[in-house]
Amino acid sequence: MHLMYFTEQPMSTYPAAEGDRYGYTALLFPNKFFDPISGSRLYNERLEEYQYVEECGWDGIMLNEHHNAPFCMQAKCNIFATAIAATTKRVKIVLLGNPLPVADNPIRLAEELAMIDLLSKGRLVPGIVRGGGVEAFASNTNPAFNRERFEEAHDLIIKTWTHPGPWRWEGNHYQFRVVNPWVIPMQKPHPRIWVPGVSSRETIVWCAQHGYPYIALNLPIAAGKEVWRLYDETAEKSGYQAGPEYRGYLLRVRVDETEEKALRNAREFMWMQGEFTGLTHPVWAAPSGYLGEWARRPMAELRAGYRTKAKHERVTLEDQLKNLTLIAGTPKQVIEKLRIYLEETRPSIVALWGNDGRISHEDSMSYIRLMGQEVLPALREMGKELGLNSPFELNTPVSRAYANVKPEIPTQEARWAS
Repeated sequence: MHLMYFTEQPMSTYPAAEGDRYGYTALLFPNKFFDPISGSRLYNERLEEYQYVEECGWDGIMLNEHHNAPFCMQAKCNIFATAIAATTKRVKIVLLGNPLPVADNPIRLAEELAMIDLLSKGRLVPGIVRGGGVEAFASNTNPAFNRERFEEAHDLIIKTWTHPGPWRWEGNHYQFRVVNPWVIPMQKPHPRIWVPGVSSRETIVWCAQHGYPYIALNLPIAAGKEVWRLYDETAEKSGYQAGPEYRGYLLRVRVDETEEKALRNAREFMWMQGEFTGLTHPVWAAPSGYLGEWARRPMAELRAGYRTKAKHERVTLEDQLKNLTLIAGTPKQVIEKLRIYLEETRPSIVALWGNDGRISHEDSMSYIRLMGQEVLPALREMGKELGLNSPFELNTPVSRAYANVKPEIPTQEARWAS
């Protein structure tokens, strides 16, 4: 198995009453409530925690990025990835990830990632995402073109890493006269691509067609099983059998010395009013054109009042503990609950989300240690028992994407020569 540490890097020091007063804590929540002194402290505490993750025997560190909201302070995950690459020696650096549709220059992004891969000596997993609706508004990109830009930016990055330059790119959303970056990744034919998501059918199918592991974000077990059913069916149509190495899970897990303390810290996962990405308006989260055909009618009926949707109601801490979308307890209690997830959904990639809200730096360090000493060894034994081998151990191929890039477009010189 591959076991990695994750935190959204929240900034919980803003005045919570202001969030309630405005009715949202994303996109238009005024940045006058940002405290630079606290921000600097939190950044440096996170960096210390990431270094301790390696010391305590974790396999990797997962990073992400979001914009215009206090629930995530990482405006650019590549910056922290660079710091981690320079201050660690062993852990994988897993970006889940760079939101491709908001990138106006995918070649520049390909260069940044190549630098991190070289600095880390080949430890980078440059995962990619579509980004949320808030990211589209924050970057002034058209949400209707979100998927098109995601797929074209992906193709351009992969070709940049795998096809020697110089060459041209003439796409629907990106045009470059010269693609010839000097810096390319250490990993060949290119670094592994992992893709996270909640349950978008198009993204699941796209991942399976490309042979990329899909990382399910905090889904209940039943919903996760539906994801893997669709993934496995698509993989079979694409000519291969998708085993556990293509399955990933991000799970919110809080471990402390006592159950009482673990439950107290677990309540901090509710600090954003229990929302996954903060309190936001539905139109910001899913703007017109962002979701696929499968979601248009349900969303329209929801907004017209013809149907209700339980997830729009605030889910209690007790509800989440009951359905295991939030796990808390002593190491022994947590191991027993995680076994249920491993047996039912069989993922080889597991990200454990242990810090949120106002959980202190000291408690974060304690969590990292307890997990490393008591929980992770037990999970690895379960992985061996269940045949959940790490994708790195199996050397899962990455060449499906290599075969799917667009054909090379001749340079002007080649046209003249012909």
